[in-house]
Amino acid sequence: MPKALCILGMVIALLLLILFGLDLALGIPFSKASSAMDIGLIVAAAILGYLSWATFREQL
Repeated sequence: MPKALCILGMVIALLLLILFGLDLALGIPFSKASSAMDIGLIVAAAILGYLSWATFREQL
């Protein structure tokens, strides 16, 4: 079960990176409501992805 949660965390991080990256670059989903919010959420998604990946590697 913990491996599945790590993989799920990586998938969610990737989806968030795509979603807010597209909003920052093109303004597609949210019409660039706030660039600061987009940057903050991209950083948070990157941190989530790194922590999920590091935890997944420890379990191998």
